[in-house]
Amino acid sequence: MKPRINIITLAVKNLKASTSFYEHGLKLPKMEFEGDISFFSLNGSWLSLYQWDLLAKDISVEASGSGFRGITLSHNVENEHQVIEILEQAKSAGAKIIKQAQKTDWGGFSGYFADLDAHLWEVAYNPFFWPVPKD
Repeated sequence: MKPRINIITLAVKNLKASTSFYEHGLKLPKMEFEGDISFFSLNGSWLSLYQWDLLAKDISVEASGSGFRGITLSHNVENEHQVIEILEQAKSAGAKIIKQAQKTDWGGFSGYFADLDAHLWEVAYNPFFWPVPKD
């Protein structure tokens, strides 16, 4: 097996609002697709948004999950200024800033926001490595 993550799917309460948040607020490139799901191309993987209840039904679990889910998504950037910029962009689009951009104890710089459905995103600058091949 070759390890990879191709698609990350987030359950959302309001597909239209969440699609707008990611497409217009965060400026992610939305892919053309008809149905109860939205896809965004992310340089080597896709982000998908799927209606909360429908995704729970597809998985065969209860849809009542809430609180800390034990997972964050991370968007790494090339410098500290970009961390601040993206957190502000997310806030302007309706996200809640959970942790302001700041120096970390591991030597980087990061902050967190929660999207419209409380999915936690870290925006981070790591001066020690870049997690994907640079273009």
